[in-house]
Amino acid sequence: TARPKEMLLSTTVFNAETAELLSHHQVEIKQEFPREGWVEQDPKEILNSVYECVERTCEKMNELNIDIANIRAIGVTNQRETTVVWDKTTGEPLYNAIAPSVPEGFLTQNALTLWLDLRTQSTVERLLKRIPGKNKTFSKFKTGLPLSTYFSAVKLRWLLDNVEEIRRAVEDGRAMFGTVDSWLIWSLTGGTNGGIHCTDVTNASRTMLFNIHSLEWDPDLCKFFDIPMEILPNVRSSSEIYGLMESGALTGVPISGCLGDQHAALVGQMCFRDGQAKNTYGTGCFLLCNTGQKSVFSEHGLITTIAYKMGKDKPAFYALEGSVAIAGAVVRWLRDNLGIAKTSQEVEKLAAEVGTSYGCYFVPAFSGLYAPYWEPSARGIICGLTQFTNKNHIAFAALEAVCFQTREILDAMNKDCGIPLRQLQVDGGMTNNKILMQLQSDILCIPVVKPSMPETTALGAAMAAGAAEGVEVWSLNPGDLSAVTCERFEPQINPEESEYRYARWKKAVMKSMGWESSEGPSNGKSKLMQVKYH
Repeated sequence: TARPKEMLLSTTVFNAETAELLSHHQVEIKQEFPREGWVEQDPKEILNSVYECVERTCEKMNELNIDIANIRAIGVTNQRETTVVWDKTTGEPLYNAIAPSVPEGFLTQNALTLWLDLRTQSTVERLLKRIPGKNKTFSKFKTGLPLSTYFSAVKLRWLLDNVEEIRRAVEDGRAMFGTVDSWLIWSLTGGTNGGIHCTDVTNASRTMLFNIHSLEWDPDLCKFFDIPMEILPNVRSSSEIYGLMESGALTGVPISGCLGDQHAALVGQMCFRDGQAKNTYGTGCFLLCNTGQKSVFSEHGLITTIAYKMGKDKPAFYALEGSVAIAGAVVRWLRDNLGIAKTSQEVEKLAAEVGTSYGCYFVPAFSGLYAPYWEPSARGIICGLTQFTNKNHIAFAALEAVCFQTREILDAMNKDCGIPLRQLQVDGGMTNNKILMQLQSDILCIPVVKPSMPETTALGAAMAAGAAEGVEVWSLNPGDLSAVTCERFEPQINPEESEYRYARWKKAVMKSMGWESSEGPSNGKSKLMQVKYH
């Protein structure tokens, strides 16, 4: 599997019968910052890193005396909204890949550092003027998404408006558009020599150009964004043979799985039943809840997305998605901004030493509150302080804040789909923090289940690839799926205690609101005034 995320690209090999991880290699991807608020990546570097990872992984397998001829299929999983445009006649990118931009007011110091491209805000403002009432949810029932700087259509519109070379390539019929999966699959299956220009339904559902009901590009939306449909990739299922590797150690091996990263984690966590959910803990948190073959539209600020479609003739499954803006970022904030710990692991140790916040609550609304509040006027607060409060209590309150925010999203999901969650599957770097995982179980009042094998995103892509028609080395029937060894965290406090703490958290959230106003000072300068005393 190839997955560019958080400046890393990795390949991972699994045993299709046991889901055991056999070999792994990763390389770092550079970020480029051509201007303040712009973040880009070189598509050629991403592609070359895939080749490097594949070769090194195969070398490692040979060292383990595992025959690489046994590799039967390749899956791709990727950060979903990163946008690439390239020339189909030369195979060269026409511009760097643009990373997803953070929604308005989402950016914080030392947080969400990769996904901070802000260049499309003026594009969104211009598009909004064409919508009656400036309604950002005008396409919600077609796409499941609000109009936002985050999604690919807006970035593609910016490229067409601002890059002359791309405009000319479109006019000449040379341009191809895609998310990272499309660029990789086209390149790996031959590129200019017959490369397959495709994407899967999960990545397509994050563009704002795709109708999640008809499973086709939407002509009206393409017209609204003024994007020519001929540059778009063909949309395929998440599990079918797209083409064969055309070079390198795996020449002739089919590429047969493709999923956006959060969708791949849902599959890797085997959340195939209605109401099953997973949460990926990183800089922020991404929660996806499987809603089955029915698309559920949220009344609480969540996104509707396609979860997966496991074969050409198989139905599409849908999910509700919600995200916590500040998760791992709050731990880094304690480390880098307050300096109360030298490492993220030390924050866990500080929290463990006291085992309580001592009535202290931390709302990390550094740039406003997001789902389910959508309140840009909020700002971060630490409240409930007494003369006994120390850095250990603040560290504990920071971990609790991640768990309270997750509960708010899951409460919204329960209200929207009416299926109470029985347990939460978890993955991501922060799940190594045992205090955090136990707190999460206590605050949700349900078990939290963490697989011992951390590469659930890569596993999901491998499962999709191995299950494809014509490959069929991996069965997705529930009875055939290998049991994954898991660490299980059960609630250790009574529900009344949990509800009391959650109610106090909500009280703290209310205190954080209305802090920032849209009115600036009379001189029009910064709202922040610095007064120094000597």
